Amino acid sequence: MRYGISLLITVVSIQLSVADDWPQWMGPKRDNIWRETGLIEKFPAGGPKIFWRTKVAGGYTGPAVANGRVYLGDFVSSVDVKAEVYERTNHQGTERVLCFDEKTGKQLWAFEYPMRYTISFPNGPRVTPCVNDGRVYFLGAEGRLTCLDAEKGTLIWQKDYQKDYGAKTPLWGFAGHPFVDGDKLYAITGGDGACVVALDKKTGKEIWRALTAEQPGYSSPSIIEVGGQKQLLVFHATSINALDPETGKKIWTEPLKASSGSAIMVPILHGDYFFVGCYSQICKGMKLTAKDTKPEVLWSGKSSSGLYPVNTQPFAEGEHVYGICQDGELRCVELATGKRVWETLEPVGGKKGQCVTANIVRNGDRCILFNDMGEILFAKMSPKGYTELSRAKVIEPTGHSGGRDVVLCAPAYANKRMFVRNDKELICVSLANQ
Repeated sequence: MRYGISLLITVVSIQLSVADDWPQWMGPKRDNIWRETGLIEKFPAGGPKIFWRTKVAGGYTGPAVANGRVYLGDFVSSVDVKAEVYERTNHQGTERVLCFDEKTGKQLWAFEYPMRYTISFPNGPRVTPCVNDGRVYFLGAEGRLTCLDAEKGTLIWQKDYQKDYGAKTPLWGFAGHPFVDGDKLYAITGGDGACVVALDKKTGKEIWRALTAEQPGYSSPSIIEVGGQKQLLVFHATSINALDPETGKKIWTEPLKASSGSAIMVPILHGDYFFVGCYSQICKGMKLTAKDTKPEVLWSGKSSSGLYPVNTQPFAEGEHVYGICQDGELRCVELATGKRVWETLEPVGGKKGQCVTANIVRNGDRCILFNDMGEILFAKMSPKGYTELSRAKVIEPTGHSGGRDVVLCAPAYANKRMFVRNDKELICVSLANQ
């Protein structure tokens, strides 16, 4: 009997300790929550252990981790990654999808093709690979969407946003992360009448196309549920739109003109509250309660209130939204009113700067932040304020933006490890509580 109880406890413990992979941008549920336990509480004096390092080329894509493998995109070229280039360019190189062994960092395969970059900051691709049902989906900076066999790296199907949909590459490159829901893959292409498309995830066959936009922006499609009905959200340069995911038929639209086409964040639905914001003090706090009507606007952004995210996704908790604002300020804002409860520059080194960045992931009752200086932070935040728990440098900033050296990557968190890259290497960091 005692043996049976011990066996049961062991089995339950194993089941409870099973860790999530990080198979796509923002994690398995696309909510920037890492549900792992047994993690380190404070970094040792010398920083966390680095399990392995492997060479990669330039890029901003975050890693994806699934089934013992790590996937990443990069761009092999003569581009000077330290150059701040705010106009269109002309750089020939090789865009790649890479696959590594999760435990050792050994490269398992590479899928590559020649590509000419015409974009600003041409260091490399922007979009994290998406791994689903034995396939990996990757969107390059010039709009080539590729579906590969996740194990072998062989081509299954491919789309070209410019040739197939007549899309023009945005100034900062295609950055909307395609995602899979059921048998469909949703993607922002930006073509006339095809700002968003739904494709069969297995074959790439088009199911429907919808919307025309002045610019597609850089946001990613997402699905919310309102009144028991799924809605596909598309935030482009001039409005937020909700579509029927099955047909592409428009349900509602709400105007919001993004400065310089910089529609970037994914709109947040939290309870009945609905929030979206972007650069130049542009944001709206709304309520969305009925499935067949558009949101009710409660407040709009102004200099003394609101939140204006640029490169990282904010999150909502309780009655507040938290996120990194356009000059690096971490802010806590009331969802109902837009009132700024507090702000701090502590996570980004104490200094304001254009588009200063820190990626935020929640883990239990704390947050894990990765700033553009290459530091990982543990912190707690609530309406009462921000409390930093621990900080360590893990990777060197190899790029340059706003007059400072930066590393711009949304890390992956899986199996008690952090996976993060710069323009030279991909590293695997231990966050286990040894």
